[in-house]
Amino acid sequence: MPSAFAADLSDNALLAVTGDDAREFLQGQFTSDVEALAAGRAQWSGWCTAKGRLVATFLLLRRTDGFLLMLPAEIAPAFAMRLSMFVLRSKVRIAAVGDDVARIGIAGEGASSLIRKRWGAVPAPMTAIEKDGATCLALDEGRFVAFGPATIASDFPRGSRDPWDLELIHAGIPVVVAATQEAFVPQMANFDLVGGVSFKKGCYPGQEIVARTQYRGILKRRMALAHIAGAERPQPGQAVYSKEFGDQAAGTIVNAAPSPGGGFDALVVAQIESLGHGELHWKSLDGPAMEVRKLPSAATAS
Repeated sequence: MPSAFAADLSDNALLAVTGDDAREFLQGQFTSDVEALAAGRAQWSGWCTAKGRLVATFLLLRRTDGFLLMLPAEIAPAFAMRLSMFVLRSKVRIAAVGDDVARIGIAGEGASSLIRKRWGAVPAPMTAIEKDGATCLALDEGRFVAFGPATIASDFPRGSRDPWDLELIHAGIPVVVAATQEAFVPQMANFDLVGGVSFKKGCYPGQEIVARTQYRGILKRRMALAHIAGAERPQPGQAVYSKEFGDQAAGTIVNAAPSPGGGFDALVVAQIESLGHGELHWKSLDGPAMEVRKLPSAATAS
C-alpha cells in the first residue's frame, strides 16, 4: 500500500438535492434505500433506465439539509437535467455545487492518522464528520473523501489521481462513465455486493428487471479484477474476448489504472463462464492476455 496521499477529485461533480420532498423523490428513482439513510450517513447508489441499465453510479451522502451526490463530471449535467424531468410538482431542487468546493480523495498507509489530525476523529465507514466547514466521509477504514474549502488539500501530501482510481478498483467499486452508460444491469457490475442496491424497497426505474435478474438466476455476467501487462492503458467501454465466445465480445472494461508493479489493473464485466476459465483477451481474441486476479464469490453461485 502506498504512503498516505490526497488525490484531486475535481473531475467529479457534486450535486445537491434539497427540498421537502427530496427523500421521497430520490427513493423512487435510485437503486439504494434512500429512506433508510440517516443524516451524516452515505451509501453507494445508482440510477437505471427503464430497462434496468445503469445510467450512473455515485456516492450519496445524506445531510441535514438534503442530499449530496458525487459522480463523474462528464455525465453530471445530463444526469441532473434528466433527473429534473421527473421532479414534476414535487418540492425538490437539484443544483450543481460550485467549483469553489474542493473534492479530494485520501488513502494509503497512515491515511486514518492524517484524518484524525485534521478532523479530530476518524469517521466509521460510510459516515461523515465535519469541522471548520470541511466534511470528511469514510468509504471504509482506509479510504476517505473530503469536501470543503480549497485549503483542505494543503493539509495532506499531494498525489496523482491514478493511485486513487486504483484504490477504488481494488475495493471493487465500479464507476460508470460516458462510455459505459447503459452497459450494465447493477448486478453485472457487482453493485449489489457493495450495498448499492436494495431488494426490499419499493419501485424505481428498472426495478422489475433488476429484481428478476436477482431472483430468477438469469445473471450471466459479473465483474472481476484483472491485470493487463504492457504500457497501453485500457479504456472504459473497450471489449474483452474469450475462446468460449469467439469473435463475439465476452465482456467490457469498466475502469483501469496503472499497477505499481507495471501494467494495469482493471475491473472487467464478463461472461461468468469466461471468468471461471480465467482466460480473457483485451480488444480482440488475439489481443493482450488478461489475468483474472479476483473473482467475486457471487459469480460462482450465479
